[in-house]
Amino acid sequence: MKVGVVGASGYVGGEILRLLVSHPHAEISMVTSRQYVGEYISRIQPSLKGFTDMTFSELDYDKLTDKCDLVFTAVPHGTAVDIVKALYDRGMKVIDLSADYRLHNPADYDKWYGWQHPHPELLEKSVFGVPELHREEIKKSQIVSCPGCMAVTSILGLYPLIKKKIIDTEHIIVDSKIGSSGAGAGTVSGTHHAMRSGVIRPYKPAKHRHTGEIEQELSIANGGKIKVSMSPHAVDIVRGILCTNHVFLNQPVSEMDLWKIYREQYQNEKFIRLIRDKKGFYKFPDPKFVVGSNFCDVGFDIDEDNNRIVVLSASDNLMKGAAGSAIQNMNVMAGFNEMEGIAYSPLTPV
Repeated sequence: MKVGVVGASGYVGGEILRLLVSHPHAEISMVTSRQYVGEYISRIQPSLKGFTDMTFSELDYDKLTDKCDLVFTAVPHGTAVDIVKALYDRGMKVIDLSADYRLHNPADYDKWYGWQHPHPELLEKSVFGVPELHREEIKKSQIVSCPGCMAVTSILGLYPLIKKKIIDTEHIIVDSKIGSSGAGAGTVSGTHHAMRSGVIRPYKPAKHRHTGEIEQELSIANGGKIKVSMSPHAVDIVRGILCTNHVFLNQPVSEMDLWKIYREQYQNEKFIRLIRDKKGFYKFPDPKFVVGSNFCDVGFDIDEDNNRIVVLSASDNLMKGAAGSAIQNMNVMAGFNEMEGIAYSPLTPV
């Protein structure tokens, strides 16, 4: 399959290229960057030195259409909306890594992003790119929108409990910790090392935009609207997310009941690992042990005194939270083995 990557100078675009250069069924045909036209890719993405001699091209829809079977768009939120539309109108398959086609309801873009979606007719055609939830729809779709990194990590942790209807859907609390790469390759004063190192910094503690994705997907599983309270924090790691999800039971549940619920939901999912060990130091999901991989680790503990389940989920924000999911979606769309090009064990230590 011949693929193109639009906007490949950032962290996510670079990670997509890193995975594609070793993919057995993908050939990179065109890579664009508005800022670095004509520059060698390996000068901007130095980890790709020796893997590709390609240069960045300007965005040319006709050339993308001629050269590619599928295009990844890895550009900032609000920028992809017209690019995806132009590629869709040319009959291209598109995997978008921005937020521009994640939400199905056009009104949600005004609520969570503060702008009106210019192509609302395409939102119903876009599939939310989590194969563990929407595999069959992804197979048939022309547009797949990869989820937000904190959103997919919390959704995968909470989805089985929502589906089984054993928790209070009015009071769901998602506490997320994320590494510095989640802010992207661009810089502002708060992302410089002197200001970013050593922090546990809350940002957007209420009404974070990933809340909309979480509510959307969990409401589908529930068969009715649910509410989620989400608060993210920037922490002193480069890659990784830990979501501590607090939910409250509406019926008695044992540890064995929970094991059964999660195993039934994820027993055939290669990229979901259930982590709840009785021994050792690493008893619960930890983002340190997913870095470089497409795994989402999920575990839980029960607080009987407060009728609460603490669901812990961890992922690499650049892999399962972005590029890894994108390649997984490509594999599903193309009919490849779903693990092709992303069957990497995590890097340890990091």
